[in-house]
Amino acid sequence: MSHEIVTALRPLLLAEASAEAYAAGAEPGDLEQAVWLRLLERLDTDGPPDDPEGWLRGAVRAEARRSRRTAGRERPYVTEPADDRRPGPEQQALTAARHRALYAAVRRLPGRCPRLLAALLSPQDLTYREIAGELGISQGSLGPERSRCLGCLRRMLGPEVAAREPRG
Repeated sequence: MSHEIVTALRPLLLAEASAEAYAAGAEPGDLEQAVWLRLLERLDTDGPPDDPEGWLRGAVRAEARRSRRTAGRERPYVTEPADDRRPGPEQQALTAARHRALYAAVRRLPGRCPRLLAALLSPQDLTYREIAGELGISQGSLGPERSRCLGCLRRMLGPEVAAREPRG
């Protein structure tokens, strides 16, 4: 019995959903799908409606009203969630772990290197003049000092970050 109702009501539902969708700000397919769901729920509980065509028209209008009400409250995504390029929680955790490892290695460096590299990595984006003033060294010696410190850091982190590949 339910298969016959679905087959008989399909053309009417397509027409009604297409007619109501524009005014409701909805897609005809969305209205159609919601009404089919309502019909299936009704068939499970109350059986088929006495006046299937009348019931269908009322159901389409009710779904269109519901769509209009919810459209005012819903806010669309700026971008699709799948297209969002921001890092997810896993990537944020990995990035934070890498930063912690880097700062721990910088703190283990000899001499003025920890202070110099901490100033270079500072989120305040200090200029060479500001860094030189903070460390009490000449601005001209910052470049060579930075190179020496980065070399030490590279040698220190080399074993930790080197790819584990067989040599030969």
